[in-house]
Parts: sequence; C-alpha cells; structure tokens
Amino acid sequence: MKAVAVIPGKPDSIHLGELPKPSVHEIPNGRGVLVQVLRVGLDGTDKEINAAEYGQAPPGYDFLVIGHECVGRVVEVGPNVTEFAAGDYVVPTVRRPGGSFYDQVGQYDMTLEDTYYERGINLRHGYLTELFVDDPEYLVKIPRGLKDVAVLLEPTSIIEKGIIQAYEAQRRFKIWRPKKAAVLGAGTVGLLAALSLKMKGLDVTSFGKQTGPSRNLDLLAHLGVRYISTDDLSIREAAKRYGPFDLMFEATGYSPVVFEAMESLGKNGVLVLASVTGGDRQHPIPADKINLDFVLGNKLVVGTVNANREYFEAGVYDFARAQLEFPGWLPKLLTHPVNGLERYQEMMRTLTMEKSAIKVYVNVAYD
Repeated sequence: MKAVAVIPGKPDSIHLGELPKPSVHEIPNGRGVLVQVLRVGLDGTDKEINAAEYGQAPPGYDFLVIGHECVGRVVEVGPNVTEFAAGDYVVPTVRRPGGSFYDQVGQYDMTLEDTYYERGINLRHGYLTELFVDDPEYLVKIPRGLKDVAVLLEPTSIIEKGIIQAYEAQRRFKIWRPKKAAVLGAGTVGLLAALSLKMKGLDVTSFGKQTGPSRNLDLLAHLGVRYISTDDLSIREAAKRYGPFDLMFEATGYSPVVFEAMESLGKNGVLVLASVTGGDRQHPIPADKINLDFVLGNKLVVGTVNANREYFEAGVYDFARAQLEFPGWLPKLLTHPVNGLERYQEMMRTLTMEKSAIKVYVNVAYD
C-alpha cells in the first residue's frame, strides 16, 4: 500500500514508501474501522517535518508517514462497531492518548506527559496513504453535504478549541458577552478563525500584512469582516478605533505580535494564541504596563494546539451553519489540489513555493 513518508532527522527525505494493508482486526474487541483516504490537507507542520525540524517514526519503523488533515470513507467495520457503517464519511482526530489522567478520560490534548503521540507528526503514522484503521473514538462522522470541505476540519478544530476554552474560562464572570473580536493573521487559520467568530455573532476585525487585492481579502469581505493592514494602522491604534476587543485570536506565526496584542486587549478580554513558534527571537516589550493592565483589567491568555473530538464536532456544527449563511465560501479555501500520492514532490513544492495558496491538498482517491 502506497504512502508518502519522510525519514525523521533527514532533511528533504520525502518519498513514496510502502505500508502493509491495514485490517479491522488490528483494533481490539472488534472495534476496528477501516477507512479509505479521500483527501489530505497539508500545512506548515508537514513542511517542517520534511525539513527535519521535528517528528519521530513509530516504533519498528525508520520512516514516518506524514499528513494529519484527512477526510475518508468507511470501507469496513468490526463486529462491535455500532457508530459507523460502510459508506459513512469521517474525519480522524490527530492526538492519541498517553498514560496521564487526562489522556485516559478523553482529554488527550491536555496530556501531562512530555512524549506525545500524533498521527502524521510524532510516533504514529499519518494519513497520506490509501487506507488506515482506527477505533471509533478517534473518528468524527461527517454529513454528506460537508464531505468536500471536511479536509479543513482539523485546523478548524484547533480554532474551536481556543474559542470554546475562552468562553469556558470567562464563566468566572458569570456573564461574559463578547461583542468585538480581532484575528491576527489572514492565512488559512486566520480565515477559518474569522469564520468561527462570525458564527458566534461577533463584530470581527482581521489584521494582516497584505495591502493589495487578494483572494484572502475577498473571502474576508464576503464574511463581512473588517480588514486592516498593519502597514497602514497598528493593532494598538486599531483597537482604539474599532475596539475594545473582547476576544483576540493570534495566528501569525510571528511571536512579537503577541505582545502588541496583549497591549490591545480590552478589559475582561481573552487572547488566544495558536502559533507554534520555534527559534530564539528576542523582542523588547513594555513589561510593567502589560503586567499592570492584565492584573487590573482581569485579562487572560490561553494557548490552543491540537484538539480532541469535542472540538472537531464543534467545527462540524459551524461548517454546517456556514454552508447555509455563506454558501460556497468554504470550498474557495481549497485552492491548490494535487492529484495522487505519486505526485508527492509536486505536493511539497507547491506547499513550499506557492505563496498564494490558502490550502494545498492531495486527492488520494475519488468518491
């Protein structure tokens, strides 16, 4: 069975490898679900793994199959599976449990362990292959009407997690009704975050570096989201004009922006951080002022990465609403298709070089 893989620790090692065909009997207690992969989305994580920045092979292998954004169709189920049937469309989650308490109660995205298990990222094979098998716990059923955009659900689940946890945290106020939100970054995650916040009825302002016409800005305009280029107006000044921002979602990948956002957050506000930033960048900040404002203003910062099935299901709900309120919007994010696993070099080249891409994805099989 064909699979696109890398050799962890070896830069630019992407290649077409082979995996044994999986079986429903690999999952204990008759709970196996065999899934045919239809489509896999790609992002910066796949690029960074191919650059040997992180990632480990599963035990017994010297390669790691990449790809963690997937939609597929159920082919076969074990005798004790009642949740799914052949022909159902599903999206698999990414994180798998370790040994901590949180792992064992379904909150595996909150593990206390330093070692983590993520399909296509670390110690577990991913989905850039023809078939995979898994337990129903890690599969989310997708309505037929969403199957063509469901490959966007994994990044959306991370957004949903951040926003939902912001609301959960602010229950400490008994009544927290945010009205204005800001999204920092107008890439794929920024666009999906703007959509999720619009679905909650917030007035959304998006920030980015783009100044000229682009597909991304057209998509924001379609949602009724205000866009501001930080070359024209700083986040601080925009907060004075269009804020105060009750909820800010950072998705830029540029860590200094975090501290400008902290200065611009409104009282009782929440700043959600979604960027995973490596390196050792240094940046001077007005530390005393930020600290004082956070203490006196009851402000909060939360991070979001990975997600359990609860947040995937929240994404399904928002996608269904978006298809009704903004028909045709989600498919426009799927900008750069690659057809077939054999074209893995084109896949990585497009992901690395095509700056206009919103979402690069691979059509592994056709429905």
